[in-house]
Amino acid sequence: MITMGTTCFPTTNVLFEPQKLSGNFSILCDNVRGLSFLTPKPHLRSSYSNLGNRVKFTSFSMYKTTHLKVSQDALSPTEESLSSSPRVIGEHDLLVVGPGVLGRLVAQKWHQEIPDCQVYGQTVTTHHHNELIQMGIYPSLKWTEATHKFPNVIYCAPPSRTPDYAGNVRLAALSWNGEGSFLFTSSSAPYDCNDNGSCDEDSPVLPIGRNARVDVLLKAENVVLEFGGCVLRLAGLYISLVIGAHNYYLEKGTVDSRPDHILNLIHYEDAASLAVAILKKKFRGQIFLGCDNHPLSRQQMMDLVNKSGKFNKKFDKFTGTDDPLGKRLNNTKTRQVVGWKPKYPSFAGFLESSL
Repeated sequence: MITMGTTCFPTTNVLFEPQKLSGNFSILCDNVRGLSFLTPKPHLRSSYSNLGNRVKFTSFSMYKTTHLKVSQDALSPTEESLSSSPRVIGEHDLLVVGPGVLGRLVAQKWHQEIPDCQVYGQTVTTHHHNELIQMGIYPSLKWTEATHKFPNVIYCAPPSRTPDYAGNVRLAALSWNGEGSFLFTSSSAPYDCNDNGSCDEDSPVLPIGRNARVDVLLKAENVVLEFGGCVLRLAGLYISLVIGAHNYYLEKGTVDSRPDHILNLIHYEDAASLAVAILKKKFRGQIFLGCDNHPLSRQQMMDLVNKSGKFNKKFDKFTGTDDPLGKRLNNTKTRQVVGWKPKYPSFAGFLESSL
């Protein structure tokens, strides 16, 4: 984790004069844990041989005039931040619900493509509000649909942070003014396939009631579609030699899972660029799929890791024999409709290009 520094404010009402806000920031492990429903939970210790070479977001900068009401106790913007500001929400502004790893990458990409926009971040706690401010994201704990409407909304928060996931998604939907896009980032888990068979955007999903974990996602997806928003079902997310399912398996050494289970992956940067591309197209009521179109078995993935020479230990083996198999995802339709292609076409290619 990085330290952005401590900001001290002499009063409760702070005016940030126009200044250059730059963010050159590394991955926050807490946020990766928060996204564990999308991919096997990565072990937070690293087997990467060069720990000094931590993954970092690309720097970005912008000029902002920001009015924020700050809590003297927390030294962070409170839920009153936005309501105390005279700023008007612009037609290209974006609300990120859950600005963790994926949400911050989306914010960065949105700023790059629409430099004069403003990005807002809704969080559960104030723990990272100072970091968000330095990244050019206006943070808040809680906004209501009665006072604030946004032209573009993306929901990136995991279900683990709330007992009423669908209810929270509905609140986000009510914060959308219907003019731009509303996008919900989900998982590929709902697809009804566990025999290593093929799946695409239109493949059938599990019926409600068969799997409690999947039910949470499907009910949230239904809320989004009810409002005319779109769903982006993501494959397993990874972002570095340190963060991803491969490192989880590497740390375990021996894993009681079957080696022939098919996995599907997508780099965090590609997930973010796909999300931004969808948001900009202003689609309505569609389901998209995010993956690299290079499914591989658990064994194949770990063979690539062992042969890469970029880790200071070797994976031993998978010992499972009777657990479920996976699925082979293909998102050709999404790529054609959205006009998108990944920066990292495969996990193998990512390993080759990584320092």
